[in-house]
Order: sequence, then structure tokens, then C-alpha cells
Amino acid sequence: MRSSINREQTKAYDFKTRDIKVLKKLMPYLLKMRVRVILATIFLVLAKLSNVAVPVVLKQIVDSLDQTNILLILPLGLLFAYGLLRLLSSLFNELRDAIFAKVRYHAMRLIALGVFKHLHTLDLSFHLDRRIGGITRDIDRGTQSVSTLLSIFVFNIIPSFFEICLVVGLLWVNYDNFFALISLLTVIFYILLTLAITTWRMKYRYQMNDMQSEANTNAVDSLINYETVKYFNQEEFEVNRYDRTMSRWENLATKSFTSMTALNFVQGSVIAIGVTLVLILASQGVVNQELSLGDLIMIQALLLQLFLPLGNLGIIYRQIKHNFIDMNNMFDLLERSSKVEDINDAKDLKIIKSEVQFKNVSFAYEGKEKVLKDVSFSIKPGQKVAIVGKSGSGKSTLAKLLFRFYDVTSGEILIDKQNIKSLTQSSVQSAIGVVPQDTVMFNESIYYNISYGKPGSNIEDIESAAKLSFIDSFIDQLPQGYSTIVGERGLKLSGGEKQRLAIARVLLKNPPILIFDEATSSLDSYSEKMVQKALTSLSSEHTTLVIAHRLSTIIDADLIILLGDGKIKESGTHQELLSAKGEYSILWQMQINEQT
Repeated sequence: MRSSINREQTKAYDFKTRDIKVLKKLMPYLLKMRVRVILATIFLVLAKLSNVAVPVVLKQIVDSLDQTNILLILPLGLLFAYGLLRLLSSLFNELRDAIFAKVRYHAMRLIALGVFKHLHTLDLSFHLDRRIGGITRDIDRGTQSVSTLLSIFVFNIIPSFFEICLVVGLLWVNYDNFFALISLLTVIFYILLTLAITTWRMKYRYQMNDMQSEANTNAVDSLINYETVKYFNQEEFEVNRYDRTMSRWENLATKSFTSMTALNFVQGSVIAIGVTLVLILASQGVVNQELSLGDLIMIQALLLQLFLPLGNLGIIYRQIKHNFIDMNNMFDLLERSSKVEDINDAKDLKIIKSEVQFKNVSFAYEGKEKVLKDVSFSIKPGQKVAIVGKSGSGKSTLAKLLFRFYDVTSGEILIDKQNIKSLTQSSVQSAIGVVPQDTVMFNESIYYNISYGKPGSNIEDIESAAKLSFIDSFIDQLPQGYSTIVGERGLKLSGGEKQRLAIARVLLKNPPILIFDEATSSLDSYSEKMVQKALTSLSSEHTTLVIAHRLSTIIDADLIILLGDGKIKESGTHQELLSAKGEYSILWQMQINEQT
């Protein structure tokens, strides 16, 4: 997916649109530190003025020493002035760097924070479609590009442009116009050829980025699924897959580097021709006694100052283009809008009795047929309603719609008579606690993972939640207790242990509405009983929606709804549905037979 996106970017890339767009997005971050930017610019100007003044003083020194008819006197004043200008140039450069450092790193921090925050506002479908390895790589490259781009502009582009103007101006004012004209034409030819060749080479950078992101994504994917790789003896397959991608990256990187040699030769040739022509003119002026030896030295020094920074322009331009690409990818993330957004006048949910109503709810995932069709039911305050049915019947979709991971295609979902689509997502989600089927833990301590339900909770509350979820005895047996690290995604814990930790986390949050999304479907009998006891204690005083696979876990539900083909086929209590001898009764009998 990313490869196709970046290939399209390669074809559509246009400096006048995409790069300027990136610069506009970068400007607000710089304006927040405008005082430092202005001070850094002032020191930049002072440093360049001091730098350009050095050859002028050097000319005076050489001319004062080039005396054949009078007694030579050591020009101490000029020599001290020469040294002082060198010192001031260095001082002003260092002051500029020191002042601008805060601007540079503050902008990096703000942009990284903005992207990270924005990613959390995007809907579930975005995160299901994107691979986390590629996203983190884009963010990392993008924030680093901000630092590099700011450094290039402040420390290279602006100083070089200012110095070119000063040098060409000095040559124009003090010498024959040809000196300034040749120097200026050399600069122009150099820049035009650099832009043309570097633009041609950019395709390799795009493709290298694609391969690097793909390799990084594959590596993260493989390591996260370490156990699966081991179960199927696919270590060699994963290594080969990674190597194939890196091999393509190697070929592209080699082409990119070798094509740079052609650019370096062209740049060197232009500078050599320009410097040679100017020095021939200057030397002829000395021979004709129109110029002094000091003039020749001054012109040579000015040319060195002119072309020395220009010699790095190719590298700088390539870095700029590369960084624009990387920043573009990062800012593209910021441009992604969520499909689930709060309306302009969205209000906060006001919990009264915690009654939940689904009214003629229909929903279809993007590009697919409807998974729910005019579903209507209510969960009264304190009731426990269970949803059962075959895989793909829309059970989990109901839970996702209630939590506002998605918005309904048609119909309404109400909490205490309030349409959740007109409420803020934050207020709706804070009123709902979810225990999912696939519980994922942070690679932190047990204490951290439980306290995530209510940050800032004291240890007594966390221990109480652990006790109510029947995980306390397990934690007490661990050498490090609540400080035990659970591993990536909680891999150091069993399924039942993770589920009970998830229940403890929700207990600590203590929301009025609960969703259990097949919380016991993949557990062994002992773990299921422990989790079921915890779920019972958790749901006794809450409005509860249970998505169930094992019917034995929901026989105490106040209402059981059987979904099929996106519609409600049967509903009632456990006994009522068994008595009806419909699909529920058949499912029950099948599961009873499986257990015997």
C-alpha cells in the first residue's frame, strides 16, 4: 500500500505545491519562537559581515606590505583587525547556533506531539488499515527532517545567499563588472544544473523510503508475532522476506550514490571554470598595473568564500528534497481526518440511569454490504443483555458502534435518551468499560496496566480491583508482585491472567456501562470460571452488554438476542429460548454435546 502511495508521490511531486505546503505547515511552529528566530538572524548577518570583511582587511595588509620605495612598517592595526574579524565571525556563528537550538528542538517536540495526538483521534478503521511499523518510521523520519531542514535553512541556505549577495556586490562596486558578472553566472549555472540533476535523482530516494518502511514494518510485524513464527518454524522465511526487501533497498541506495558522482563532477567543473576565468582577469589586471597584488588576493579570498559554501549546495539541496519527502509523509498523517468526528455543538453525555437503546440500527463497513440491518433492542438500567450468533453476524459490531469506534449508517444509539452521535466521543467512551476478547497489555508493570483504568489511583484501590477480579493471589505469588513486567502485548501472561487484569482495569475505571466482547471465548475451563466470577461481580451493578460465544456464560442474562444475517432472529431469556426450540436451542445443544 505504502509503495503505491509513494510511487504516485514520485510522479506528482511539485516544488511549487507540495514543498511550499510543507513550509506553510512549518511556519506556525517557528512563529512560536519568533524572538529567538530574529536574534539568530541578527547574529547570522553579523557573522557574514565579519566574514566578508576579512578579505578586505587582508587586501589592505598585503598592499601595505607590498611597498618597494619606502621603509616597511608592520601594519599591527590591520593585523589585529584581521584577527578580531575572524574571532567575531566565529563568535556570532556560535551565538546563532546556541540561540537557534531551542527553536529547532522545540519545533521537533511540538510536531512529534501533534502527530502522536492526531493519531489517537483517528478512527479504528485507519489503524486497522495501517501498519504500525510504517507509521512510526514516518514519524521518526519526519521529526528528524524538521531538525535537519531548519538547520539547513538557518545555517546554510540563508547565510550562503546573504554571502553571495555581499561578495557579488563588493566585486561589482570595486572592480570591473566582468568580475561580478562571471561570478554571478557561475552561481546561476551551478544552481540550475544542481536542481536539474538532483530532481532526476529523487526517484531513487522515494523508492528507498518505500523499501526502508517496508523492511521496518516487516521486522516489527515479525517480532510482535514471535510465537507464531516459532510455532510454524518460519524463522528462515521471515529472514528471507526481510532480506529481499533490504536487497532491493541496497540496489536503490547504490544507484542513488553512484548517480551522485556525476552531479559532483558537473558541480566541480562549473566552479573550476568560473574561478579560472575570474583569476585570469584579475591576474591580467595586476600585470597591467590596474590592480594591486592585494586586489588579486582579495578577489581570490572572496571567490573562496563565495564557492566554498556553494560547493556543498548539491548535498544541501539533496538533503532539502529528501527532508521535504519525509516531512510530507509525516504531514500527510496530520491531514488524515477521522470518519468518526464530534459535531460542532456536541455536548457531553449526562448519565442518569445508564439505559442503552438501539433503534433501527443499520451499519456497513466501507466497501462492504450491511452487517447490521434495522436492529432494535434496549438494555434497561442494571440489566445484562447478551448477544449471540454465528461469526460474522454483527455481534462485535454492535459493541464497536456503542463505543463509537464507528458511527451508525442509519438509525440511532441512545444512552439515557441521548443520541451518542450528537455527544462528544470522550464523554461517551468515559462512561463505557470494555473487556475485549483479545486483551492487549502495555509492556509495563502489572501495577501500571491495572492503574491505566484510572491513572493516579492509590495502591489500595488497585489491590481491591485485583481482588475483585480474582487475580490478586496470582500477583502475590510473583517475586516482584505488582512491579512484574508483563512483556510486549502481555506475552508473559496466560490468556486467563490477561483477561482478569483487563477486568481489574475496568473495575478501577468503574463506568456505568460495560461491554464484554467474548471475554471468555478462548480460555480453558478453570480460567473461564475465574473470569466468569470476576465478570459477575463486575456486572452486578452496571448496565451490561455481553457479546458471547459460549452460551453457558450468559444463561443468567436478563435478555438474550440471537443475531443472524444482521437481524434479530430470536430474543428472550435462556429458558424462553430453549422452550421455543429455535436456532438458540440448536446452538445450545451443539455446545452441550461438545462438552460431553
